[in-house]
Amino acid sequence: MEGRPRSVPALGEILLKDGAITRELLDDALERRKRTGLKLDEVLVSRGYVTESRIAAALARSLGLPLLTFGDMRPTAEALSLVPEGVAARLCVMPLFVTPDGGIAVATADPLDMEAADELRLLTGREPSPKVAARGDIERAAVAHYRVRGSADAAAADGGARDAALEKPGSIEAEAGSAPVARLVNSLLEQAARERASDIHIEPLEDGTRVRFRIDGRLSHGADIPPALHPALAARVKILAGMDISEKRRPQDGRILFRSAGNCIDVRVSSLPSIFGEKIVMRLLRRGGGAAGLEDLGFGERERRALREAISSPNGIVLLTGPTGSGKSTTLYSLLSMLNEPSKNIVTIEDPVEYTIKGVTQMQINEKIGLTFGGALRSILRQDPDVIMIGEIRDSETAHLAVRAALTGHLVLSTLHTNDAPSSVGRLVDMGVPPFLLASSLRAVAAQRLVRKLCPSCRKRADARGAAAELGLSAVGAWVYEPAGCPECRFTGYSGRTVVAEIMPVGSGLRRMIYDGASSDELRREARRFGMETLREAALRKTLAGETSLEETLFATQAE
Repeated sequence: MEGRPRSVPALGEILLKDGAITRELLDDALERRKRTGLKLDEVLVSRGYVTESRIAAALARSLGLPLLTFGDMRPTAEALSLVPEGVAARLCVMPLFVTPDGGIAVATADPLDMEAADELRLLTGREPSPKVAARGDIERAAVAHYRVRGSADAAAADGGARDAALEKPGSIEAEAGSAPVARLVNSLLEQAARERASDIHIEPLEDGTRVRFRIDGRLSHGADIPPALHPALAARVKILAGMDISEKRRPQDGRILFRSAGNCIDVRVSSLPSIFGEKIVMRLLRRGGGAAGLEDLGFGERERRALREAISSPNGIVLLTGPTGSGKSTTLYSLLSMLNEPSKNIVTIEDPVEYTIKGVTQMQINEKIGLTFGGALRSILRQDPDVIMIGEIRDSETAHLAVRAALTGHLVLSTLHTNDAPSSVGRLVDMGVPPFLLASSLRAVAAQRLVRKLCPSCRKRADARGAAAELGLSAVGAWVYEPAGCPECRFTGYSGRTVVAEIMPVGSGLRRMIYDGASSDELRREARRFGMETLREAALRKTLAGETSLEETLFATQAE
């Protein structure tokens, strides 16, 4: 915003020099700009000639200004109060903080716009200090910070949660006319739903409350809430979740049904006492639409065929293994949907029930009243089931009952926490399952991880020879793709996640080895001899296909 006055070709010349566009594309964009009256950057982006992130990067390099992403924009309350939301939206700026010399730091998509600089100077009485960010990222930051801040300020002015007790527990609608503290909760839920977040973390700190969203498995900053408002915010969430707001010394769990824009979201709420107040975590489970298919989850044709063959057996155990958050439950639901037909009686035991499946009897355990996986499984065996899904084999009792069910004519699907497929055999033996029974009942084991998918809009090609040499892999090609960052992916370089899997069908050879008490390493060698692809190999295959990055591959398969 400081420097010479803006001339029409100034941005174009910067992009030309940076190699972002060609002279022909610039001339076409300038001509269209004259006809439409749009800004040059808007024409360039709308025509697909260049991305917003590339424009921002070129401007930052050319003008020697800092380049910010959405996560970098954490405005102070003072800065937000100096620039009204409407002005910030019209100028496409985000006020950040008051500088030590009395100026105001602002993120802008157009640091060459002198008229915007003059307006900010006149409005705030401070000298603007520009930093560059992509237009879409600034717009997203405005939604995150102005709306949440507005709801927070209104709630604080309204006395916090005094009216929250009037709300019906368990269900909320996104309504503009609701109380301020309710609008704050709705704003957070709507933002999380819009960004496809799986969890919301509301964390009381010494100097305020931090809100973070888990998106594609990674936590990212969402908003900052004034510290005085935290008790009201926590109370509102707890009331909606049917929790005891007077009990702040013990952890609690609850549930909210959130409806917004025609979508229904099941929100599981957990509270945890901390030294600065109660930490609230909300997990968002999207209802409706049915379970995703194996192909949609990222399983390849060979992997899908192996899983289909495993569940086609009328009896036996099929196990999914992996750490928490590796997508095991989602895969289980996909397999159940494949098995779900009128001729089968399917019963599940879950903790908790994450998604409902029409035509399937789903049961949630409740250890407070003594309803455990083992106890529930005993009852289910008297319900004439064809297929039993056990959310997790946690103990010896459940393991023995699962094997018994598999040996008496039932197909059992369940999960374990092991790093790879062969290790699951040793884990069950450690739980007391005799190897000869396990050899007779186990049909297949699938270990899986989730890796982030590269954003197709901004991924860039990279030389992978150095990384391949470090891994001792000669088969990796000279080129792979790596993350770049753009508004479409919130400047993370990634968009969505996909499965990488290691599937071990249990054939006659492996059955004999399990019967004889073979080790995990011996089972792995035998499975590899019959073509089992390891987790790292599966991840590298997706890396070479441009679906994910080497960084994600190494992170997801570091135990390999």
